[in-house]
Parts: sequence; structure tokens; C-alpha cells
Amino acid sequence: MPNYKKLYTDIISYKNPKKWKECSFILAKAELTTLDIINLNEIIFTTTDKEISRFNQQHKSYDKNAIIDMLTHQHVNKLNNTQLAIRFKLSRNSVAKWKKKYTL
Repeated sequence: MPNYKKLYTDIISYKNPKKWKECSFILAKAELTTLDIINLNEIIFTTTDKEISRFNQQHKSYDKNAIIDMLTHQHVNKLNNTQLAIRFKLSRNSVAKWKKKYTL
């Protein structure tokens, strides 16, 4: 597994030092979760080009822990499937499928 903490620290320090304050509270954690990595990506690599965003979104994959974290985020913040899909740039169908598969 890659050392995301070192990787993102290097990216911020070399390419975008202005965003260090925004990212420091996430990088201060002992262990980074998948949601932390998603948040760091959103902070550091803000793109306005729709084609690039669409291409990147098609190549994302989530492990079981990330899916459970997202569903927990939905439950804690009382979001519906559409709101969760917008928040994490997902398909509503993916969220519905995950809820059927991973909730009791």
C-alpha cells in the first residue's frame, strides 16, 4: 500500500504550498482513510474542465472500507442517496446498490 501521507506531503510542498493550511489537519492524522484521500484530492487538484473530471471519475474504484465510510457519512449527516452521490461525485445507482449490499 502506498504511503499516501508522504506522497501528498510532497505534492503539496513542491507543487502547491499555498494549500498546506487546508490540508494540514488531514495530514496530521495517524492513518489516512480513503475519504481523507478523496478530500485531499479535491483540495489539491481542483479542475474545472468537465472532460478531465468525467475521465477521472470513470477510473475511480472504492474498496469495502471506503464504501462503508461513505454510507456511514450518509447516515450521520442524514443525507439521501442523491445528496451523497453529489457529495462524492457518484452515481445514485451505485449508492443504492451499495446500500443494498452493505447495510443490514
